[in-house]
Order: sequence, then C-alpha cells, then structure tokens
Amino acid sequence: MSGVVKINITESPETLKILLSQQKQKQTFERIQALYLLKTGQVQTVQNLAIIIGRHRTTVQGWLRRYREGGMPLMLDMGKSSGRPSMIPDWAIERLLEELNSSKAFSSYGEVKDWLEEELGVRANYDVVHKLVCYKLKYKLNLSRKKDL
Repeated sequence: MSGVVKINITESPETLKILLSQQKQKQTFERIQALYLLKTGQVQTVQNLAIIIGRHRTTVQGWLRRYREGGMPLMLDMGKSSGRPSMIPDWAIERLLEELNSSKAFSSYGEVKDWLEEELGVRANYDVVHKLVCYKLKYKLNLSRKKDL
C-alpha cells in the first residue's frame, strides 16, 4: 500500500504511553505521540499522522527519519538555535563595561552609542545599545531629566 509508514519502533506501546505521560514539553509529546499512534496501528500513513497531530507532513517525516537514524534520543533532541550574532562583539561589550564602571559616567544611551562608534568603531542602533546596557549588563545610567519651569 502506497504511503504506509515502514518503521521499526522498538519501544512497546506501554512504554510509549508512560513516556507520553511524563512529557512536559509539547514538542517531545508530539514526537512520542506519533510513535505511539504508529505502534498501536491507529494510523497507517504519514499524511494521516500529520493531520491527527496537527503538523505538516514533512515535519513528521523528519521526526521519523531521525528516529530511524538514532532512535528515541535523536528524535527527541531539540538542539539549540545559534540565533543571530550580536551587533556588538564580545570584546566591545567588555570595553564598554570597563568604561561604565570607570569614573566617567554616561548621561544617556545616545552617548554610549556615540562612544561605541567613535572609540571602538562599532555601529549599533540606539535600541540595541539601550537593551545591552539596561537588560544584559544591568547597568543604570545617571539620567537626569530636565524639568520645565
């Protein structure tokens, strides 16, 4: 029959059911659920399995390919995305931290942005500088607001 999944699932249905009840993350639950549905014969094709789980067919095929290649550990391994590289390199952040901790105090995030560009040659948006100083470095600038008279 065309489209029928050909996979040798080594875990028993009981083991898979126990694993399902132990899952705290949706991603791992769905992957084990896919194996459980195949093992118990509730679905025969990847297309039906994808519909029941609510994922695209190619996503489910990827899970099953990983299971064939490395079993349960590889299939459940989520990995970690490296993400986008920071606009401000680590060496520049270290220099900025030294400057922030020195006697010279910046009075605005704009001054920090200008200092990064003039002294270190690092160009960054105001928002990036603000988030870096405020949230990542957890440094409070001496911001004084002008009061209207």
